[in-house]
Amino acid sequence: QVQLVESGGGLVQAGVSLRLSCAASGRTFNRLAMGWFRQAPGKEREFVASISWNGYTNNVKGRFTISRDNAKNTVYLQMDSLIPEDTAVYYCAAKPSWSDVAPRKGYDYWGQGTQVTVSS
Repeated sequence: QVQLVESGGGLVQAGVSLRLSCAASGRTFNRLAMGWFRQAPGKEREFVASISWNGYTNNVKGRFTISRDNAKNTVYLQMDSLIPEDTAVYYCAAKPSWSDVAPRKGYDYWGQGTQVTVSS
């Protein structure tokens, strides 16, 4: 089992930056691929970014950057130049994987989510 706890969300104005954190426990962190997803009101959950156990990334949002600190068992999502369309609940996810490919799907463990609201 893997427990994931997200933090760093909040209400911000458009144009600012925000960094989300996700702390993992319960399994060796450097054997996990990690991902960030988001779900806006009335929409399906969508993939945002992922990172392999050894740092290869997969990112669909040019303003967002995923990174990880294996010593702290934490993955981050740096979000720059936020816009109101980024408003959503952001979820952290984990998947045991030794692959160099950062996966977009197939995650086994999920956090509870953190709300990000961007006002115009």
